[in-house]
Amino acid sequence: MTDLADLAGWLRLGSIPGLGAVGQRQLLAAFGLPEQIFAADEPALAAVLGQALARQVLSHDTRPAVERGLAWLQAPDQHLITLADPAYPPLLLEIPDPPPLLYVKGQPACLRRPSVAVVGARSATPQGVRNAEDFARSLSEAGLQVVSGLALGIDAAAHRGGLAGPGGSLAVIGTGADRIYPARNEALARQLAEEGAVVSDLPLGSGPLAHHFPRRNRIIAGLAKGVLVVEAAVQSGSLITARLAVECSREVFAIPGSIHAPLAKGCHQLIREGAKLVESAAHILEELRLDEPERALALDLPPPALEGDEARVWDALGVEATEMDLLLQRTSLTPEALYAILLTLELEGRLARLPGGRLQRL
Repeated sequence: MTDLADLAGWLRLGSIPGLGAVGQRQLLAAFGLPEQIFAADEPALAAVLGQALARQVLSHDTRPAVERGLAWLQAPDQHLITLADPAYPPLLLEIPDPPPLLYVKGQPACLRRPSVAVVGARSATPQGVRNAEDFARSLSEAGLQVVSGLALGIDAAAHRGGLAGPGGSLAVIGTGADRIYPARNEALARQLAEEGAVVSDLPLGSGPLAHHFPRRNRIIAGLAKGVLVVEAAVQSGSLITARLAVECSREVFAIPGSIHAPLAKGCHQLIREGAKLVESAAHILEELRLDEPERALALDLPPPALEGDEARVWDALGVEATEMDLLLQRTSLTPEALYAILLTLELEGRLARLPGGRLQRL
């Protein structure tokens, strides 16, 4: 790891407003390490950045940010990895916009593990959440780390599934590493930091601003050998991650759904554009040539063993979300009998209730 004196220079470079990762890399390419950058005069800096930014580099008071970063490093299992560090993940060097500085809570070695990203909608359906967790668990059982973005819905389910297996999980966040967003995932973030890693390239204290999340997504795509999109609307950050993955020559996978489901439309669009349609984690492992059948879980679960009226209700539910009136019509049961069966199926984890009174089997 880089020593503290050198890290202070990297922290200083990363805290200059308006410079950004592109400007930082331009300076590093022109002058070398941060100490050489800050030893340069204004005309030399202006030749690379222009006059206004050159003045900003030399005049901006970076001491508070540097002190904050060095203090953050004093806590156990908190690390800074720079572009010049041997511990920097090689896969990130392949992306068009590699971050010059990474803040890591947890195990830095996680950034170099073979990984698959699992991403999708925040407002996921119950089936989407289950798919994300099951696929992630299978990938983790096959020895692959699961990378995601710590958002609600699919991301959180993917992390839970990854943590359930030996491959583990890593989160790339859209805030500073000293902040957790959303707050509902604080316990999950703590577990990820203890058993895997939480990573950010944003300065400490950075909040969850809209433009931070596409920036985060490039790191998710860059760290992974492939990206699986579980559920996504057509206008979705997950599609941004998938397209960034294509730019990095990574494989993209998508789980299909009903043609009537809004959260399947983004996946269908990706499939039309060349993403691989997958129905199990084994398909991903085969495509990545990491097939280990004895360790990958079979996700095509057999239908539950139901008989009589329960079997009739299960068949009537079908694969799409169904309204109660339609179930009554399909089954010819009384409302009381139907409600009792639906309650049993829900308590057994075979049925989910969706907004608008609709029901969907799991």
